[in-house]
Amino acid sequence: ADDKYTDKYDKINLQEILENKRLLGSYMDCVLGKGKCTPEGKELKDHLQEALETGCEKCTEAQEKGAETSIDYLIKNELEIWKELTAHFDPDGKWRKKYEDRAKAKGIVIPE
Repeated sequence: ADDKYTDKYDKINLQEILENKRLLGSYMDCVLGKGKCTPEGKELKDHLQEALETGCEKCTEAQEKGAETSIDYLIKNELEIWKELTAHFDPDGKWRKKYEDRAKAKGIVIPE
């Protein structure tokens, strides 16, 4: 399992972060380089680009589920944050379409 990311934060309550505007904002500021990072925020920031580019191939099962949950939530409920993240981490739009298509397949409507 040396090729996987640490599972130290796999038990984090993602739903609580996603549904709390203040917490979500803090994490976004961290990963976008606009604010301070908690240890788990720093871990996310350090691996987010690679995880997006590789389809999460070094993710643990919990991280994969968490990534999917987070992406779906952001597309459905926080589209501006999703757009800001993709502009930062995927300026050429290489991976965004894949993730948005997956969300659409689950019935999530993405306003144009």
